[in-house]
Amino acid sequence: MNLQDFQYLQEILRRRSGLALTDKKMHLVEGRLTPVMRRFGFKDVGSLLRELHYGHEALVQSVIEAMTINDSAFFRDRKTFEEFRDIVLPQLVRDRRETKELRIWCAACAAGQEPYSIAMLLDDAGLAEQGWRITIVGTDINAQMIARAEHGLYSQFEVQRGLSIRRLVANFTQEEAQWRISNRLRRMVSFRTFNLLDSFGWLPDLDAVFCRNVLMYFDFKTRMSVLERIGEILAPDGALLVGPAESLSGLALGYTAANRAPGLYFKTKPAPLLRLAAN
Repeated sequence: MNLQDFQYLQEILRRRSGLALTDKKMHLVEGRLTPVMRRFGFKDVGSLLRELHYGHEALVQSVIEAMTINDSAFFRDRKTFEEFRDIVLPQLVRDRRETKELRIWCAACAAGQEPYSIAMLLDDAGLAEQGWRITIVGTDINAQMIARAEHGLYSQFEVQRGLSIRRLVANFTQEEAQWRISNRLRRMVSFRTFNLLDSFGWLPDLDAVFCRNVLMYFDFKTRMSVLERIGEILAPDGALLVGPAESLSGLALGYTAANRAPGLYFKTKPAPLLRLAAN
């Protein structure tokens, strides 16, 4: 792989997925793309990257999926879920007591652990039994991850990451060496392959958006675009939750940071118009 091939890979990733691959990551490319190289029959990574110039769509998608980060866990960054449970959810339940409807989007959800974790919290609150209509949508650019999320089957190692024995027994059934999420929770969640660079028009107005540990991999322009478009579909009192290493501080994007809750932002309400007193 030469520098020209690597630079073309950087451009493909930026243009097609928003991922900003720095020069420091050049040493990671070969390891990430080796499975793709074998699948498509290339003898080396350089040959694979040069093939990208010909617009081989299946190959391009496979390269994007190989280079994106898919690490996740149930209740990953536990404080975020505590903020949702203790701050966001009580406000939403109070303000939507008439409609009894909640709509939540998990962007970049990988294999589905995040939306299923949210479903567990809503199940704890007994909202479905109280007649609430709950919509949780999980999306990811990686079609293989979305297929896994829809299947709802996890290894022993995966369920041990973030789940107590109580939650595991209450929400999963064991199938040999694996664990399947309960139908009760699966009914709350739907999944879709989706690129954050594409139009958000198919999404409904949302009460909460989890967009965590993905913005940090975008360049500034892409990050701003995603945040602005989330703001357009977020309810006036809606909440945005980002990763612990992601901050909106100093960005005039229409969000207000929650007090003493890192990573939690509410949509900023417009200032009321002031009427000038008649002279």
